[in-house]
Amino acid sequence: MSLFPIFLKLTGRHCLVVGAGTVAESKISSLLRAEAKLTVVAPEALSSLAEQAQAGHFQWQQRNFAPSDLDGVFLVVAATSSLEVNQQVFRLATERGILCNAVDDPPNCDFYFPSIVERGALQIAISTAGESPALAQRLRKEIDAQLAPEIGAWLNELGELRREVLQQQAPGEERKLLLHELASLPLCALSTCPARQLAHTVGMPQRSNAKYLRKTST
Repeated sequence: MSLFPIFLKLTGRHCLVVGAGTVAESKISSLLRAEAKLTVVAPEALSSLAEQAQAGHFQWQQRNFAPSDLDGVFLVVAATSSLEVNQQVFRLATERGILCNAVDDPPNCDFYFPSIVERGALQIAISTAGESPALAQRLRKEIDAQLAPEIGAWLNELGELRREVLQQQAPGEERKLLLHELASLPLCALSTCPARQLAHTVGMPQRSNAKYLRKTST
């Protein structure tokens, strides 16, 4: 089975989680981090989830699932302890063309929740297409151990420099080369930082950035 890897914007989109127990907890947290407009349907909920609902983090409908719960939903997660209910949610979602994940039931999933390594805006997602979530978790730990904690802040700095370059430099091979060189250099907050000096050369009229890159990188 071939999967299409994608990072999906869920901000403000109506998402549904059916279930509010230990199976559902991590999925709810993931959707909330993505700023989804979340509704949870379940007759009972973990105390931690009930507290989040009371605080207004998501809407909790304290009852069993009903087909009408799918009205206007962009994405749904079936995370109850009942395989029958989860499969029902998947079937009804499929009929409506709604993306659905039935937790721990790969055949009844349109998508999978990957193991994720995060450093600020940097996200590295690992999927085994449901074959071995344990392997994905092991790989996540190994990658996480190799990434410096400050790489998230570094990425924010790099993003600011990239926007400066895009504003000042016309599209072309020199701009592409400059952006790749910036990504390979260490960043710092000082005005004398090599990466900042490199980015600011784009303001000079038509000088050869390629020559400057070779000089800076040696």
